[in-house]
Amino acid sequence: RIAEDIIQTPLIRLNIDDSSKEIFLKLENFQPTRAYKLRAASNTIRLANKEQLENGVWTISSGNFAQALAFIARKLNIGCKILVPDTIPQDKEDSIIQLGAQVIKAPIENAMNTLFTREYEGMEGLFIHPFSDPNVMAGSGTIGLEILDELPDFDTVIIPWGGGGLSCGIASAIRILKQDVKIYASEIDTCSPLAAAYKNDKIPDEIPYTPSFVDAIGYPFILPEMFALAKKLLDGSLVVGLEETADVIRLLAKRNCIVSEGAGALSIAAALSQNIGKKIVCIISGGNIDSLKLSKIMNGKIP
Repeated sequence: RIAEDIIQTPLIRLNIDDSSKEIFLKLENFQPTRAYKLRAASNTIRLANKEQLENGVWTISSGNFAQALAFIARKLNIGCKILVPDTIPQDKEDSIIQLGAQVIKAPIENAMNTLFTREYEGMEGLFIHPFSDPNVMAGSGTIGLEILDELPDFDTVIIPWGGGGLSCGIASAIRILKQDVKIYASEIDTCSPLAAAYKNDKIPDEIPYTPSFVDAIGYPFILPEMFALAKKLLDGSLVVGLEETADVIRLLAKRNCIVSEGAGALSIAAALSQNIGKKIVCIISGGNIDSLKLSKIMNGKIP
């Protein structure tokens, strides 16, 4: 169903000297919109019927899902509106507009609240949640099927946690076909809501948040239904720091000629810093990183 919209991304070995573990990279930054979200958007739109799509589609996102939904909607000649926080950087807004979508700005609190309410005044058409939707997660789950086909003897998978759609989608697919595997989320220490929820066995009332260059993930909240899924599907959350993440971005560029965004580097940072697994698959979820931030990182700085 989604084959004509996405590519089956490469699964390659990380070029490191550590002989105690093998780390493989699932390169979702190779997708046409440079992130895995294209799988989710494609699967969800293509499963909708004509009546559902009559007034177009819309979502809340300022990043990878916005671009993915706009890309598929343009390809299928479907109207697309993207609700974004009014703090959106100009380059991200321009990228969405270039893909043919209409951008609707809202105060950040109102925009984020849409993730819970799934509605916003004046928005019409089919709302597609960027992560808490069965078809969105199923689209992301195709990554797990590809891993099983290409590297059936892996023992560990590490997946960046944003809203949970990627982690739970991949884990759902793998758990059905391979039980003897550990599956972890990875988070940044500037905002790690899943780790905090695991620690307390409930979603905290307040989750500390500090803005950073790891800007594709790290929401200061968790939807209850996503935490319930995580508890069933994942073995925990591995938290890493900004310095470790920046080190991995440089490592990927120098050793594998790969450009990763901050979120995409988290899984490798976790694999390198923690004693888990011998044959580990790390999901590089995307490669959409601001060029100025990348330049600073490559020069040994943390933007």
